[in-house]
Amino acid sequence: MIRIVFSDLAVICENTIKKLDHKIIMSRRLHARRLEGVDKNIWVEFTQLAADYKAVNLGQGFPDFSPPKFIQEAFCKAVSSGCPMHQYTRAFGHPSLVTILAKFFGRIVEHEINPFEDILVTVGAYQALFCTFQALVDEGDEVIIIEPFFDCYKPMVKMAGGKAVYVPLRPRVGGGKVLSSGDWVLSAEELACKFTPNTKAIVINTPNNPLGKVYKKEELQMIADLCIKHDVVCISDEVYEWLTYDGAKHLKIASLPGMWERTITIGSAGKTFSATGWKVGWAIGSGHILKHLKTIHQNSVYHCATAAQEAVAQGFEREYEQFGTPESYFQQLPETLHHKRKKLASCLEGVGLQPIMPEGGYFMIADISSVNVDLNDSSAQDEPRDYRFVKWLIKEKGLATIPVSAFYSPEHSKDFENYIRFCFVKEDETLNAAEDILRKWSTGK
Repeated sequence: MIRIVFSDLAVICENTIKKLDHKIIMSRRLHARRLEGVDKNIWVEFTQLAADYKAVNLGQGFPDFSPPKFIQEAFCKAVSSGCPMHQYTRAFGHPSLVTILAKFFGRIVEHEINPFEDILVTVGAYQALFCTFQALVDEGDEVIIIEPFFDCYKPMVKMAGGKAVYVPLRPRVGGGKVLSSGDWVLSAEELACKFTPNTKAIVINTPNNPLGKVYKKEELQMIADLCIKHDVVCISDEVYEWLTYDGAKHLKIASLPGMWERTITIGSAGKTFSATGWKVGWAIGSGHILKHLKTIHQNSVYHCATAAQEAVAQGFEREYEQFGTPESYFQQLPETLHHKRKKLASCLEGVGLQPIMPEGGYFMIADISSVNVDLNDSSAQDEPRDYRFVKWLIKEKGLATIPVSAFYSPEHSKDFENYIRFCFVKEDETLNAAEDILRKWSTGK
């Protein structure tokens, strides 16, 4: 009898606790103040929206085709090569990978790279950026960011305690319509004015996301001169380095005189080998800088997937031998994407949009200022025009893109809310589906 009473009492207590559980809230502030204002993320919002409406996705920057066969085979070989490929490897980069990265990029920058001092392998370029900002930016430091910029730069600077200072690329005035990303230029005078005694670093992205601009040597030299003059670090995000078109040439700012000692170059195997899900990236620079990034890495992620690193190493070994030949994937991929880029541009022009032809990268932006549609979605009334247009395009037409003002600071976003971003690194089937949607819209069907 006593057992039954205690059993019943236990059930009553358990049920009472469950009812009260949702009301028990800690009164103290839980989040760190550095998270304030960085909780929203454009990729989370628009990826979910595209999924909800089952939209054709030209928004996210990933290929919907497989990596080349040789890199897939290298991965399969790695995971079937026994115990070592399934266990921890060197924390700062798998030995075979850092060795070939040093050999490969040392030839390009014409500087001897120490594989075990000057390279850090990370969980994608994203973590390389995070380690860089956390390691180098202190409370009150200013970081110059050239706009448009990949959206993670801003919150990463803020979480490190720094202050972001913005300088926009602007369409060149005069000469008719802006047709190329090369027509978007950086004012030397405006940039020079942003350097102060508090400036710790400048962030550049070439080829640029979302614009596709590939910086010319004279532009990089102007930035380099200011870095040297003001003793500033350059963080150069070069994840799209192999993807250039129409004769544009990618140049590493670290190769310019006086810049190796003050540049962190960010790279990505995902963008290099069309395998974004592998999440293998790296930071390359002088060991006296990289040692600080390694401190962040060893106290956070510590280690990256061994088999993926081994596969990427084998991919670079192949490319080192094939470099500059028609068999090189670094030549084959941009040739393939060149045709996809032209296909998308032709489609956009055909429906009355004005594409800005990118010199490099995955993306093409288009001017929507001439488009006249009803954007009175009550859920998006206070948002910029490009946000409202993109949401309308997803919900009403089933095509996902990304608003370009998301790549700008609050003080400049209003000037660039008439552009949206398309990703053209997709199967022709996907591009054809997008074209069909746009043509039906333009003809009112």
